[in-house]
Amino acid sequence: MAHTHDHGSQGHDRSHGAGHVHGSTDKKRVLVAACLTAGFMVVEALGGLFTGSLALLADAGHMLADCIALGLAWYAFHLAGRPATVRLTYGFGRVKTLVAYTNGIAIFAIALWIIYEAWERLLTPAPVLGGPMLVVAIAGLLVNIGCFFVLHGGDRDSLNMRGAILHVLGDLLGSAAAIIAALIILATGWMPIDPILSVLVSLLILSTAWSLMREAAHVLLEGVPASLDRDLIARDIEGTVNGVREVHHMHVWSLDGSSNMATLHACLNDGVDAHKAVSAIKKRLAAAHGIAHATVEPEYGHCADSHDKHDGEHDHALDAAPHHRHHH
Repeated sequence: MAHTHDHGSQGHDRSHGAGHVHGSTDKKRVLVAACLTAGFMVVEALGGLFTGSLALLADAGHMLADCIALGLAWYAFHLAGRPATVRLTYGFGRVKTLVAYTNGIAIFAIALWIIYEAWERLLTPAPVLGGPMLVVAIAGLLVNIGCFFVLHGGDRDSLNMRGAILHVLGDLLGSAAAIIAALIILATGWMPIDPILSVLVSLLILSTAWSLMREAAHVLLEGVPASLDRDLIARDIEGTVNGVREVHHMHVWSLDGSSNMATLHACLNDGVDAHKAVSAIKKRLAAAHGIAHATVEPEYGHCADSHDKHDGEHDHALDAAPHHRHHH
């Protein structure tokens, strides 16, 4: 049976257009945040060295990683705007997800380093200049709040944008912790508060970084998006599209965490017009499930792949997995 593949639906064009607008504004937002972060990172690092504050140095370390991460996020948006090539037929959209995953790993590494440094500082306490530390920390907080609001207006469905926001949120928490530590040091002279608050901020960031990495990995592994249920979608097509007897060999995934795609075999009743059935399936997928890009293979009688032993074993393995059962 011929493989029918239609990309020209209006829904797909609308989706692509909206994504392009988001990507353009998000790219500018990330660049502004990167410049603000880079500028203040130098100030905070010098302030940390001058005052002896681990909280400030930890936050400067965050900001250094964030400069790199925001730069990567900007470049990912830049690449995503490029057209597809003969070798990269889907274009560069998934680079954004790859960068989001890399950002999660980077946040993990920084947080673990800060925890190690804090432990060393608790074993051998060092004096901290509370006054200058407070001034630098307040300035850092203002810069990070500015960066956060610049990014917060972007597309929250984009894993790349969420990764960028997470980095800035970590900086914001770090600055807030440094302010609290400076106030306590000025009021009581208790130096251990500096490394203790650094560890608390790191633990908060670790949990969020893990969530980001898990979602990005799910996209890279082409898992079914959390908002969709493949089995329910297959049953919906069987129940709503005239002439469709059965849907099987169905795969649903996301290219970049926001653009959903699907491939499936549609077994049609005898006499049903294949072109009309495929068109109706695509319209249903776009309208009811937000899947604007679909490849549908119409079939009559037995599945064209049913003779392939390897393919059958593959299906059986997927059938055994919870929530990922094929329809036959």
